Order: sequence, then C-alpha cells, then structure tokens
Amino acid sequence: MNGTTFFSDMLQAITERGRRVLSLGPRGGAGANMEAIEKACESLLSSRGEASGMALAKDILDRWQHFDQTQGRDFMMLLLDRFGPDTERLERAIDAYRAEPTPRALLELHTAAEPRRQELIRRLNLAPQGISILVRMREALLDLKADEPELAAVDADFAHLFTSWFNRGFLMLMPISWSTPADILEKVIRYEAVHQIDGWDELRRRLKPEDRRCFAFFHPQLVDEPLIFVEVALMKDVPATIADVLQEDRAPVPAQDATTAVFYSISNCQAGLRGVSFGNFLIKQVVEDLHRELPRLATFVTLSPVPGFAAWLEGERRANAPETVDAAERERLEALDDPEWADKPDVATHLKPVMTALAARYFLRARTAGGKVVDPVARFHLGNGARLDRINFLADRSPRAMRQAHGLMVNYLYKLEDIEANHEAFAARGEVAAAQKVRRLAPASRMPRPAPVSGEPADESTRTKDDKELSR
Repeated sequence: MNGTTFFSDMLQAITERGRRVLSLGPRGGAGANMEAIEKACESLLSSRGEASGMALAKDILDRWQHFDQTQGRDFMMLLLDRFGPDTERLERAIDAYRAEPTPRALLELHTAAEPRRQELIRRLNLAPQGISILVRMREALLDLKADEPELAAVDADFAHLFTSWFNRGFLMLMPISWSTPADILEKVIRYEAVHQIDGWDELRRRLKPEDRRCFAFFHPQLVDEPLIFVEVALMKDVPATIADVLQEDRAPVPAQDATTAVFYSISNCQAGLRGVSFGNFLIKQVVEDLHRELPRLATFVTLSPVPGFAAWLEGERRANAPETVDAAERERLEALDDPEWADKPDVATHLKPVMTALAARYFLRARTAGGKVVDPVARFHLGNGARLDRINFLADRSPRAMRQAHGLMVNYLYKLEDIEANHEAFAARGEVAAAQKVRRLAPASRMPRPAPVSGEPADESTRTKDDKELSR
C-alpha cells in the first residue's frame, strides 16, 4: 500500500509539472466546450513527452468530471464522430492487402482499422487515477447507449480495452473480514446486490463468525475499490432457503466441522465494468482456496436467485401456450394473482408441484430466440461448469424475490471433477447439466416457445435502482 501511495504521489508530481509547462487553462464548467476538448484530445494523441501527456490526460479527465448531462453526451458523440479509424489510411491498407495479401499488409490493415479513440483512451489512462475515472466514464456511456444506440461502437472500444486491463492476471484475490478497513466494508454494504445488508450489525453477522467468509477481486490501480465479491457460508448441509443461511439466531458451525461451502451472494461492484467477466475466475479461485484451507469441505454449492422466472411465467400465461402450461396447470396458477398467496399454507402446498415443474422447464427447455438459456444467473453458473442441483420453492420471501421469482431459489453444484466437462457441454452444445431429480420434472415433450433474452451479467447482481428502493 505504501509503495502504491508513493507511485501515485510521483505521478501526481509529474502531471502537475506538465500542467505548468503547458499552461493549461481552467478545467470544466463553462470552458468545457467540445471544440476545446477536441483540440486537447488531438494534442494528447500527438504528444510524445511523458509529463505533457500525463498533464493533458489529467486535464481532459478533470474537464469531463465537470460535464453536465448534455456535455457528457456531446463528448461521447465526439469520440464516435471524430476519433474513429483514419479512413484514408484504412482504404490504402485495404487496397494494399487486396493487391498482395502478405502478413505485413495484414498487420497494416489491422493497425489502420483500429479507431483512434482506442489509443486516446489508452493515453487518458496515463493520468493519476485515470482508470477509476474511465470506469465511471463507461458507466455514463452505458446509460447514454440506451437512447443513442450508435454509441455501441464507442462502448465496444472501452470494453475491448477493459478486458485487457482487468485481465485475471492483474487481479488480486483478497479476503474481506470484520478487520478489513472500514472504507472497504462500507462499500460491501453499498454494493451488495443480491441480499441487502441493513447496516453494520448485519455486516458483522456475515463477516465475523468463523463459519463465514467473503472474498473480493481488486485491481492494483483501484486498491480500495472491490470489483466483485462473493459471500460464503460454511455449513453442514445444502440450504434450501436463504433464511437457513442468514437467520440471526443461528448457532455458528466450527469451520473445521463444515462440509459444505455455500456461495449465497455474488455482487459486481463497478457498473462501468459490465460485461467484463470476473465471476467465473472468482468462484473457481475461492473453491481452490477454501479446499486448501479446509480439506473436509466436500460440497461447493450456490443458493442462487432466479431473476427471470416470474416474467417468463407471466408471458407464458398470457400467451395461452399449452405446450408450456396446460389447462390444469393454468387453473392452479390463478392462485398467483392473489398477492397474499404465499401466506396461505394450503394454497402454497397446492402450487408447489406445478411451480417446481414449470421452473424445471424454464431451466431445461426454455430458450431465447438465439438458442440461449433464458435465465441470466443460470447462464452464468452453467457456463462456469456448475450443475443445476435443486429447485427450492418459497426459498426467499423478500419482496424482490417474490416479484422476480415467486420466491424460488436454486442450488448450483460445483463438483470439481465435472466442472470442465459441464462447461464444454454448455458452451459447445447448450447442454444443461442437471440432477436427475430436476430432469424428471421436465419431460422432453414439453418444449416452451422462445423467449426474449435478458442482459448477461457477470455475476448474480441483477438489481436495478428501482429494485433497491423497493427492497428498503
């Protein structure tokens, strides 16, 4: 940490010296017009000096941080329109490759095709705390992209560079405990996106007992900002409800007696890194570390949400599709229209068999128009090589879980010797690894219609801003 601070101070000193040499004007505010920003960006691309380049990068990023919403949009459109590929160079490279397709001509074509904004983003990263600001910049870009789809080209360049900068080889896996610095613990409370943490007392219950673990990935340039973290419960059995894991009055299990590690919450912390996958590396590394620390651990399993189930089921009910939901099931499902159905034991008992059967069809048979498994969390764990092991009825009674999944949760089993085979079968052929008890619930003859695809997260974090407010 001291070495990092010294290096940051040195970069800051070099940058300030460069600013004095360049005599850069005021940052942000009314002076942050696009003509001045474009000129600064062109100067940065042509700069050869280390100090001047860092000073220019810092000046541009400082100005960006003062932008209002309109200026932020204009800046992204500037990157799109003025900092794409050098078209004249690209056309020459295309002609040269067509005339003589040599490796050298191909290299020139590859270089010419790269948008100039990629090099601009690389140089912006030279500024002190540059990578942190660029992550926030992409977060703003993702919000803009919903209304400005042409900005997908700019986002592709950010994502391409971030995939390299946040490569697993650069990430540090660190445990988070009750003795971790308070500023990081505050961020765990803030970033928890699956099961909300209501204050410090609840955080203590998740971190301090000997049968609780938490691990996070950090980047060397973001030492106080977790990228993604996973919360783990050490238990003697596979839990069927989230209450089994989080109940306040539970008796802690001595760590050496635990046989099951339960991954019950995975939260991606940086919205600007959406689509840059860390979760698969995180789980596999944590499994290895826990197995090394506690050799008695024999079972590694999740207790995961099913965020797309309720919307899918509502679509099937509205579609009146007998190939998915037959008449008898449709009649039973009318009970879901009563907001209090889960509090009525006889109604819940009546619904359980049809709900678990439909959930099995949802996981095993339902596909998007592109042939993908519908549920985003399922795509994540199945893609990592896990097996769908059990469907748990009314496992989470929180308002959010009832709204998104009618209270369903599932266990995905990470069996070390099967992970690679499961991953290959899912990636290559779309095959879902599932326990026989789950397969028996979904006969192959019941084939649901293709469903719209939802976004693919890099973890189990699917909470929106509205969800956060509703669950408070």
